[in-house]
Order: sequence, then structure tokens, then C-alpha cells
Amino acid sequence: MTKRTNSNLLKSLFCGLVLAMVMTGPARAWWNPDWTIRKKITIDTSDKGAGITDPIGTTAVLIRFPEDFQFAAAKDDGGDIRFVAADDKTVLAYHIEKYDSTMGEAFAWVRVPDVKPGAQTVIYLYYGNGKVERAENPKGTYDDDTSLVYHFAEHGAPASDSTGNANNAQNPGISVDGSMIGAGLKLDGHGIVTIAATDSLKWIDGQPMTWSAWIKPTLLQPNGVIFSRRDGAGSFLVGMANGVPYAEVSGQRTTGGAAVAANSWHHLAVVSDGSKLTLYLDGASYGTLSAAFPAMNSNMILDGDSQAGATGFNGEIDELEISKVARPAGFIKFAAIGQGVDGDTKLMAIAADEQQTNWMSTLGSGTLGVLIRSLTPDGWAVIGILSVMAVISWWVMFNKASLLGATKKGNDLFLKEWRHIATDLTVLDGDDADSIKSLGGRMDKKAQRTMRHSPIYRIYHIGAEEIRHRFTGMSNNEAKVLSAQSIHAIRASLDAGMVRELQRLNNLMVLLTIAISGGPFLGLLGTVVGVMITFAAIAAAGDVNVNAIAPGIAAALLATVAGLAVAIPSLFGYNYLTIQVKNATSDMHVFVDEFVTRMAEFYRP
Repeated sequence: MTKRTNSNLLKSLFCGLVLAMVMTGPARAWWNPDWTIRKKITIDTSDKGAGITDPIGTTAVLIRFPEDFQFAAAKDDGGDIRFVAADDKTVLAYHIEKYDSTMGEAFAWVRVPDVKPGAQTVIYLYYGNGKVERAENPKGTYDDDTSLVYHFAEHGAPASDSTGNANNAQNPGISVDGSMIGAGLKLDGHGIVTIAATDSLKWIDGQPMTWSAWIKPTLLQPNGVIFSRRDGAGSFLVGMANGVPYAEVSGQRTTGGAAVAANSWHHLAVVSDGSKLTLYLDGASYGTLSAAFPAMNSNMILDGDSQAGATGFNGEIDELEISKVARPAGFIKFAAIGQGVDGDTKLMAIAADEQQTNWMSTLGSGTLGVLIRSLTPDGWAVIGILSVMAVISWWVMFNKASLLGATKKGNDLFLKEWRHIATDLTVLDGDDADSIKSLGGRMDKKAQRTMRHSPIYRIYHIGAEEIRHRFTGMSNNEAKVLSAQSIHAIRASLDAGMVRELQRLNNLMVLLTIAISGGPFLGLLGTVVGVMITFAAIAAAGDVNVNAIAPGIAAALLATVAGLAVAIPSLFGYNYLTIQVKNATSDMHVFVDEFVTRMAEFYRP
């Protein structure tokens, strides 16, 4: 093998590695080929987006379906809607609040794990599969610290709790369409809505708590109570006094800020960390109060207060949420911006539809398709490297097998002539190149091509040249005699030629040993990293089920299979080629010994 060939091989290996890594980028990923359309959704909390610097954490994100959403391509009830994380593997819990294909309007809530401040988070909306059923999971959309969520989308029925805690309202309110987010509840100061006390709504002394809702006052009253809860001497109220929002704990009220205008929507939130209460208006701190929550386990009231003489609230309410923890400031600001009417432009960017046109779409939903689609980028990289190793090992085995086959044919042809030599060892090797190629004129062109692959002939040629060199200038009548020193010198030349022939036969065999030993370890590395990524994604999503785990683990194991697929054929091929090289080596050793023996016999003093 020449240096140029080795250089070309290294270049091919490098190009193969680069190609493998280019083809394994995550942009080619497609969660499931049964879904034909997807939209990339970018949640941007950086300075270019919402500009949120405080911690946010896991939260339910409101997705307002854009105008270019193809309702005709989705199921009539939106049952094929799915949301998938940026890894294009982890399915996110979600539920749809409204889906009206006729009017072209839809809202969905999606649980996005660990939203980072000052960064971008990507998820995907998939649709376009008429064969599947709805897979909504309202309970999984919210974390365990969320006690109650009302969307007020029931239209004449009591508000239903979306968290799965069954904290449903005891009586219906006045539903109103076209509220802040879909349907809402109209408050008129008289239609009290009662929420029964439950274990999940029980508050203890110093209880951390978060209360939030969207509020739209239609009349700026002196003291309109939006929400109230009283239990003995303890109480908690949220309301507005002449357009100034307030929160009140056991008679102590937050300081007032600027009044809001009538007939405008505002996000109102109250957060208590156990000793201090903060009132937020549209995501910004509006007022504070140094007070701890008292223990309470009584009914809650919307649109009024159980205390005599209290007045209700005139306006609308939407998206009431109560949690048993103090949500961080970034969480509140995220909700205020993301759920607002301009949230799409500030916080969220929804890209145009992507049609499934990559090569994975041809794999279908079979086992192989599931494995390939579930591969992580590191798995693709490992399998790409292993593919290059497999190609190189097969190329080496094919070329070595061809070379050794030609070597054996050439050796057999030469040894057939060698057995007829009786007195002159140089008889098969003439003085000129043409005579050397034709063994003194006894071989045709085809036999000459075969002879070129014979290492024994090349060793013989070295010996014949050495003998001829020592007899140069002697007449035909003179006795041709070799001294013991000459015979030893010629033996050294023959051994040197044999070493070079052995190097030629063993050249590049090391690539097979690399494939045998390195292939399984590379595959194991891909499997371990793939399993780690799968479990990390599941932990981040917070939703453990076999459908989320199995594809990732199976795909990770594909790397080990690929490593073994490289190593096993290489092992068989290496063992076969090693035996053939040993046979050729033995033939050369036998020939050198026979040549030296004949030389000592023919040219003795």
C-alpha cells in the first residue's frame, strides 16, 4: 500500500466523519412521522423578548393558535394536537381550553418544564394526524403545588377545577364569551360563587400562597370585593377600591398605587411567603404588606364577602389560579405577559408550518422507524462514526483478501517453475527487465500479471541478483563458487526482502483491530449517553411513563448494536486474514531456507 493510498484513506475517513456529524443535527429530527405538520414555538425571556430576569421554573404556558394554523388539516376536535419539547422526543402535558375550527380560534395550556429567565425555550406543536384520539392531560399540565385553576369555560355550569384536585365551584356564575382568554365569568356584585373548603385548599398559620386572576372592572366602586375567605378572626380579601387593587389579610390592607381604568383587563396576583405579602399588577410589584396568613379552612367566595354590608365586584374575571407556594416574581411576570393579548409578540414567536419532507418520513411507524426517530444527536454521531469504521473495515478485508488470493496464485505459479531448477538458481531470472517479467521467456502476459503478486518471486529475484552480481565478469568456463561469507550475506538480503514482504501483507491490519476493540466501546458510549439524556429529559418533564422511556432506551441500545455489527465481522475477517498471512509467511520462510540450501549445494567449492 503506497503512502498516497494511505493519505487518501485518511482523507476519506475524515470526510466520512464530517458527513456523519452533519447528518446527525437535531434540525432533522421529527417526533413521529404519523404527524405531518409542526410549528416551532420559541418562548423568549431574554432582553429581545419579554425581558424576564427573575427565576420562572416549570409553568403552564398559554398557546394562542396563530392565524395560519391549518384547522382543515387537523381533526375537527383538535384530538391530534400534541406538544413536544425541543429534543423532539419528550411529549409535554397539555389541555385545550377552546378549539373552534369553524371560527378558527383555539387556546391550549402546555406544561413547559423549567423555563429559564433571559433565555429562549423551544417547543413544537404537532398536528395533521387523523388516526389518533385526544391525549389531553389537564392534571399533568400543572404542578403538585397548584391547588385550583378555573378557566370559566363551562357556560352555565359550575366552574371546573383543571388541576384534578376536584375543587369545583358549588354553583354556576354568569358566563361571558370573548373574555380575556376564551370564556370568562361576569361579576355583578350579586351572583356569589362559592368554592367549598377541601384538604387541598386548607391553609395553616404562615401558609405561603399565591392567588392570581385576570380582572376587568366595568364600574369603579368604592370597595368591590373580588375574592374573599373568612375563618373566625382570620380573613383574606382581594378587591378594588375606586380602581385601586388591594389585598387584605385580617383587616390589614396593602398600600395603594395608581388606579386602573375601567373596562381594561389587568393581571392581578397576590404572593405571600409566610411573613410578607406582595401584590402584583400586570407582572410588576404594586403593593406590599407585612403580615402572615392565618389558618383557614372555610369556603371561598367569588364576587362578594360573607361579612354583612360588603359589596361585590362589577366586572369580569378569568383564569383564577390558587397555589400553596409562593411563586417567584419571574413566574408572575411570565404569566402576565404570556397570557396577555400582546404576549405572542413579546414572549412568544410561532413559526410557519413545517411539512414532514425529510428522509425519516419514509420509515413509517415500524420498529426501525421508532428507533431511528428516537436517536439523540450523540447517538447519531456515534453511529455515524461506527458506519465509517464499518466501511473502512470492509474495504480493508476485501482488499486484503484479494491481495492474499493473488499472492497465493502467484506463489503457486512461481513454485511450479522453481521445482524444475537443477543447477543454476538464476535461470528463472534474466539480465534484462523483460526477461525477468517472463522468467526467461517461459511466461505469457497473463502469467506475468499473476507473477507480479508473488512475494516469493520478488524474494527470489533479490537472491538471483545477489548471485549474478558476485559472478559478474567471470567467463562461462570459470567455476562459479560462493564462499560461506557470500552465502551468509545473500541470506541476509533474502531475510530483509522477506521482512518487507511481511510488512506489505500486514499493512492496514491494525484498522481491523481498532474496529474489533473500539467498535463495542464506542457503541456502549452512545448507549450510556443516550440513556442519560432520556432519563434527564423525563425528569425535566416530570411525567414518567413507559411510552416516554421505552423509545429513548431502545434507541440508545441501537448504538451498542451498531458497535457489535462493526466488531463481529471485523473479528471474523481478521482471524481469516491472519491465517492466510501466516500461511504466506510460512511459504516465504520455507522458500528462503530452500534457496539458501540449494545455493550452498550448487555453488560449493
